[in-house]
Amino acid sequence: MASASCLMLLVAVAMAMASAASGQLSSTFYDTSCPKALDTIKTAVTAAVSSEARMGASLLRLHFHDCFVDGCDASVLLADTGSFVGEQTAAPNAGSIRGLNVIDNIKTQVEAVCKQTVSCADILAVAARDSVVTLGGPSWTVLLGRRDSTTASKTNAENDLPPPTFDLKNLTDNFANKQLSVTDMVALSGGHTIGQSQCLNFRDRIYNETNIDAAFAASLKSNCPRSTSSGNTSLAPLDVATPTAFDNKYFVNLQANKGLLHSDQVLFNGGGTDNTVRNFASNPAAFSAAFVTAMVNMGNIAPKTGSQGQIRLSCSKVNS
Repeated sequence: MASASCLMLLVAVAMAMASAASGQLSSTFYDTSCPKALDTIKTAVTAAVSSEARMGASLLRLHFHDCFVDGCDASVLLADTGSFVGEQTAAPNAGSIRGLNVIDNIKTQVEAVCKQTVSCADILAVAARDSVVTLGGPSWTVLLGRRDSTTASKTNAENDLPPPTFDLKNLTDNFANKQLSVTDMVALSGGHTIGQSQCLNFRDRIYNETNIDAAFAASLKSNCPRSTSSGNTSLAPLDVATPTAFDNKYFVNLQANKGLLHSDQVLFNGGGTDNTVRNFASNPAAFSAAFVTAMVNMGNIAPKTGSQGQIRLSCSKVNS
């Protein structure tokens, strides 16, 4: 009996330690210190997305691009300085990162109600959720308490963010490196049910790949010529069916070989994720539930908490 009690105690201690390690973020983190924070963020996001639907995708993408590079610490928001070259000029962000002004505006409003209390990293996490909701997607409880980084790395951004050329194994490995499952990866890819992508990201697919609907490819070629000298900035919706609604049509598109990016279509191309795509395409609730779980998991990637980092006064620069 004594040894059994001892074992139970050890298990309880281990579970408590694990809970403490993963439970540093809390849904009630600002309830006392800044009770108006979440409403302030929601109002600003709703206004920005209502004004330009594409901004919802841009804010969701900002959170993703933040978390995948050194954790969810708002490093993506830092402008270059004399001591570091940040993430904004890295290949995955250069010429495509959007929404920085919206986050700056939100930060200004939050600072007006609570001075140096709410981190830019938390603003990104909440803004991503509110963007999805504004465009008709599911809601979830955002865990809070992240602190902001004091540096950023262009090199890390270029190494850690998955490019549109990745195949299924590359994607699976990339997400696994962030402690995200294959289901998380497919669900997060479903964020491409909103937003747009530049010609340079899908040119090779529409001209050279065979697992693409012919009419779909033809419709894209008029604004995305084969010659790279003709420009790379023309845009196409990532979800041709409902480009400004957060729904499960992205997965329906994949079944019809209408994935815009190579890294989209590889999710439904005879590989191990085909059944997950079929499930999400036929069951909107299953996709919504998986997306919510994946967003929470992504938001837990290496957050800075406690005395780590700082609460930036301006999201684009470290406190002086």
